[in-house]
Amino acid sequence: MSTIRIVQNDNLPEVTLTLTDRQTGDPIDLSAATTTVVVKFRALGSTTVLSTLTCSKVNAVNGVVRFGFPGTTLDVPAGQYQGEIEMSFNGQILTAFDLLSFTLRADF
Repeated sequence: MSTIRIVQNDNLPEVTLTLTDRQTGDPIDLSAATTTVVVKFRALGSTTVLSTLTCSKVNAVNGVVRFGFPGTTLDVPAGQYQGEIEMSFNGQILTAFDLLSFTLRADF
């Protein structure tokens, strides 16, 4: 998975993801009204979650979601960050094994 590049203090970038079954490659159906997806954002090497970012469903049947960085989410030091994707199917949690990778550069 490639690194997502973002800039410190920005709040308009959006990231679109297609969530697929690791074994079959088929998209994960997220269309049930009770299904939610979040991304937990933390600094590389830390166990502290800095933000939990809610994903919106773009094409739920085909596993496509989008998330942004609202408010002061990116008001953190420049450096390397990770994101963990967590899906909730009516309270049953499925966490993606692979982590998202972010490089946050300093703002001018």
